[in-house]
Amino acid sequence: MQLSEQELIRREERETLMKMGINPYPSETFHVNVSAKDIHQHYEQRKTDYKNVSIAGRIMSRRIMGNASFVELQDSSGRIQLYVRRDDLCPEEDKTYYNTFFRKLLGIGDFIGVTGYVFTTQTGEISIHVTSLTLLTKALKPLPIVKEAEDEEGNKKIFDAFSDPEQRYRQRYVDLIVNPDVKDTFIKRTALVNTMRDYLNNKGYLEVETPILQPLYGGAAARPFKTHHNTLDMTLYLRIANELYLKRLIVGGFDGVYEFSKDFRNEGMSRFHNPEFTQIELYVAYKDYNWMADLVEEMVEKIALKLHGTTEVKVGNNVISFQRPWKRYTMFEAIKHFTGITIDDMNETELRNVAKSLDINVDDTMGKGKLIDEIFGAKCEPNLIQPTFIMDYPVEMSPLAKRHRTKEGLVERFEAICNGKEICNSFSELNDPVDQRARFEEQLELGKRGDTEAMVLDEDFLRSLEYGMPPTAGLGIGIDRLAMIMTNSNSIQDVIFFPQMKPEKQIQQTPDAEYLARGIQKEWIPLMQKAGINNIEQLKSANANKLFNDLCGMRKKMKLEIKAPTIDEVKSWIEA
Repeated sequence: MQLSEQELIRREERETLMKMGINPYPSETFHVNVSAKDIHQHYEQRKTDYKNVSIAGRIMSRRIMGNASFVELQDSSGRIQLYVRRDDLCPEEDKTYYNTFFRKLLGIGDFIGVTGYVFTTQTGEISIHVTSLTLLTKALKPLPIVKEAEDEEGNKKIFDAFSDPEQRYRQRYVDLIVNPDVKDTFIKRTALVNTMRDYLNNKGYLEVETPILQPLYGGAAARPFKTHHNTLDMTLYLRIANELYLKRLIVGGFDGVYEFSKDFRNEGMSRFHNPEFTQIELYVAYKDYNWMADLVEEMVEKIALKLHGTTEVKVGNNVISFQRPWKRYTMFEAIKHFTGITIDDMNETELRNVAKSLDINVDDTMGKGKLIDEIFGAKCEPNLIQPTFIMDYPVEMSPLAKRHRTKEGLVERFEAICNGKEICNSFSELNDPVDQRARFEEQLELGKRGDTEAMVLDEDFLRSLEYGMPPTAGLGIGIDRLAMIMTNSNSIQDVIFFPQMKPEKQIQQTPDAEYLARGIQKEWIPLMQKAGINNIEQLKSANANKLFNDLCGMRKKMKLEIKAPTIDEVKSWIEA
């Protein structure tokens, strides 16, 4: 493992601390009685309550000023300034604890616990005057230093931000430390889920759990992840939906059940798709899709009010209003509205020709349902910014939905589209076991034609329907998609703590001969690696001034008897 200069220094500091008898990773509980946010919010009104505070967190910056210093401490609620005096930490003659431990062996990223009292500095900043300080964790990797400054007009400017998406998603722990807004996004996501849970619990519905590993995958049109159970010697699938198990519970006698579920679909990845995602599914007996549409409007409106205090939410360049009622189109009305084409009575061949005329890629594996879905997805969905219900889908698109009570060839289904993407899906659930079997068999035929997302036939689910399922309304809401909208996030990766990523690239070390061929002296090669230059590609993209300063700094610090390079020499290494 190649360590940078800073990583080597921090390991040396760790060893020095241990030799001084200071445990870099103590076991004892550190009692905290206040947070940074609490102090900032309430100190001015209740100053006498903050005479004896105890707080813990991470060092984010330090200003050493001789016998006194300022430290910026970050806890889970925010940041606060600490004022540290040498004579407070070291009231006796021995000043080692301040001069050596505090000044030389603590650094940015370390966790400390402090006690003291709150006061206001001469510049008006609320701070903690520290009377005792304890090391809680020594960090061995340096944090990215995100610098802030104000321009002449008083606007905040960020320098050296930790903003590369791949680094942020792969190292979410660092992202959360240095980008405070990220934490706010996930706090809002949790508030969103809690609002939904409270809403449904207040209606008397039961939160349940159903299997994630399933012998048959079903409840959606998607490709599954496949695994094998050794003891049972059988193939199992990670669920693509939990619909069929929740309906079994309605058969069993529950009037309303819901589940927040992790589902898995072995499909493409994009800023709207992650192979592991979260959704809520709800099933309520004796209701239909019209009733469920009203519930969705009411529940999402409550979420917006809870998170933002208003039904209007800024998403990108749009302001989206979740105030009820939402606009409603049928599927065919939407296609007619956005394309000018009436497809109501078209057969499969006619639909395929329409799709081609609209420059939509289709193939022979697609049946009527898939073709209509492609037309809608390409020409309608992106134009639906305000929350809109798309009602009454073709029967071919919805194998689990009840046939429409008055419209031949359609089913009682809606999707809610918002900001150009589906956020929920709902049916008057099909409870006729004979019709359901026929629909499954049609799906099997599509599978034979090459449709990899066609549903499979689930005999046990059909058996459950034969015992009788009452009229039921069902709903699925994508939590990740809804969270993107409610937090104004551009990518699904921004609302998932640890999104799926490609394997991390391993840094390939360049042989010494390639460095030598660029005119670099052999003595400088290990120092360049300590400066973070591990291969020629990294050298080509390096900043010449920074590399020059890093190398000269290490030469001086390590007292090396080698001639320092000139800035022009460093530039020639990079440009060779």
